[in-house]
Amino acid sequence: MGVLGISPGFLHAQSLIETVEIPAGTFYMGSIGEGEDFDEAPVHRVTISQAFRMGKTEVTNAQFELFRPEHRALRGKDGISTGDDEAVVNVTYQDAVDFCNWLSKKEGKTYRLPTEAEWEYACRAGTYTDYYTGDYLPEPMCRNQVIARNYKPVSLKVGQTTPNAFGLYDMHGNVEEWCLDWYAPYTADNQTDPKGPDTGMYRVTRGGSHHTPVQYLRSANRMAMLPEDKHSLTGFRVVQSELSFPVKDRKGFFREPIPFVVSPVLLGVPFYRHNHQPSITWCDNGDMLAVWFSANQENGRGMVVLQSRLKAGASAWEPATLFFKVPDRNMTGSSVFNDGQGTLYHFNGVEAAGDWQNLMVVMRTSRDNGYTWTAPRIIAPEHTKRHQVISGTIRTSKGWMVQACDAGPEGNDGAAVLVSKDGGKTWADPWNGAPKPEFAEGTTGSTIAGIHAGVVELKDGRWMALGRGNTIVAADGTRHMPMSISSDGGKTWTYAASPFPPIDGGQRLVFLRLREGPLLLVSFTDHPQRTPEKDRGMIFQRADGTTFRGYGLYAVVSYDEGKTWPVRKLLTDGKCRFLNGGAWTGNFMMDATHAEPRGYMAGVQAPDSTIHIVSSRLHYQFDLTWLEQKPE
Repeated sequence: MGVLGISPGFLHAQSLIETVEIPAGTFYMGSIGEGEDFDEAPVHRVTISQAFRMGKTEVTNAQFELFRPEHRALRGKDGISTGDDEAVVNVTYQDAVDFCNWLSKKEGKTYRLPTEAEWEYACRAGTYTDYYTGDYLPEPMCRNQVIARNYKPVSLKVGQTTPNAFGLYDMHGNVEEWCLDWYAPYTADNQTDPKGPDTGMYRVTRGGSHHTPVQYLRSANRMAMLPEDKHSLTGFRVVQSELSFPVKDRKGFFREPIPFVVSPVLLGVPFYRHNHQPSITWCDNGDMLAVWFSANQENGRGMVVLQSRLKAGASAWEPATLFFKVPDRNMTGSSVFNDGQGTLYHFNGVEAAGDWQNLMVVMRTSRDNGYTWTAPRIIAPEHTKRHQVISGTIRTSKGWMVQACDAGPEGNDGAAVLVSKDGGKTWADPWNGAPKPEFAEGTTGSTIAGIHAGVVELKDGRWMALGRGNTIVAADGTRHMPMSISSDGGKTWTYAASPFPPIDGGQRLVFLRLREGPLLLVSFTDHPQRTPEKDRGMIFQRADGTTFRGYGLYAVVSYDEGKTWPVRKLLTDGKCRFLNGGAWTGNFMMDATHAEPRGYMAGVQAPDSTIHIVSSRLHYQFDLTWLEQKPE
């Protein structure tokens, strides 16, 4: 390898990846499939009808980062893969496909991932033993099979092992490699150029990795991953072949907005004119569950918390039913949350009187997809400030649960957190009793800047929050949404100006970490009634490079923990619609340059990677791929 781990051939012959030719041929794929290896049976005859070229080594950090420079921020995660010439890891299936498509366009050749059959044929290189070296791997080739709960430093430098007869390195170990196919059982029939089923749940990976028992490095061993998963064990290598197995960019989607606030059909369900402040979560059975308050007065005692359900596969939400109510008490602030371990949580504020200022906090849990709930348990007993629950509960890498709450009833009171370190048994506010801070750029205080805050954990363990109010004015006079960072579990927060415009009354943002890894912010370009005309809207880019000024609800994505936000998109598919956003939003027009102007957003990403955003009345569904595609 040359400078930065790049093949000298790329520097002189315009080829980034050094490949070797794999001849056409026929082989017997699989094994007898004993025990846990049952999915390797039956052995079946496979013909590879055309020669192809395969990457001599796995794709390296330096090679991948020519395509996606922001990936450099992931180098060294878990102490793995820091060097230019080490195999790239922490890439999803789509990342690998996108690299192949980029390389194909760049070099005018057809690059793709190998099929599972091509991979095993190339690995075996004419052998039928467990490894291409025989029944055992020699010591240098299993140097990284150190089994440890926590990864130990190992080198993933490519091309250091003995190559097989085709000249391929690292086919046993180093890192697992994405294959083209959906994972599915084998069949016994003879096959020619198989490429797996058209759909599935998992994508195949092959070859085994570091920190893996050596038996998982065998030529026949099959593994699989959710396509959106990425970690420090898996990378990929490419195939260059005129035999085309089309691997198109995954088509993103944006679905028609639909109301989730649906009038009840059952007698006795209290339903008022003002429906607002929602929360949404996914259920293990595939349903979506949304809750919100319904009231004639936000500071009245009649407020109730209602629920609706979008059943798996349904196109419309069910009518509203009563979700939670303490008689004649104000119920401001709800959050529902799936912990990913079989339990749904519900958090709610309960006022002693009829306001949202002095609240205690209660918690309920469900183990049956939200159909039944435990009795409410008081987790923050004082009726006081810092207890107005905000949708957006998170669980940190330490297993802590973090529930954000408004720190007071006013628009510039900031936000607090309640933290549980023992799975929800006990809760505490890390606040040290300090007075309300100034929320000035570069200062530190004990409260998040901005009410209705969204909180995420960064990969280095710090917490980041964005909120409404406590606007920071830059030296040039521009106004910015405040950003707060905590390095001590929410005890103190340091304030800075974010790159985003501030939001105001009737608006609430969503701040999430997506399953694919990036951070997602959903917010508003301006306040339609309170922002000066000269400051309204934001500039967005079309697919052809031209720009336009858009207004309303938008999304931005960061791949480097909030340092930059290269994806910026107005939340509309460009179709003209007349919609009602409910609550303070009312009627509005959605078109190519206008999205919902305000609303109380809540959001979650389901296990199938669909991003669900609810406003005060409407439900939006889209995915990261759609966000990454610029409008026409």
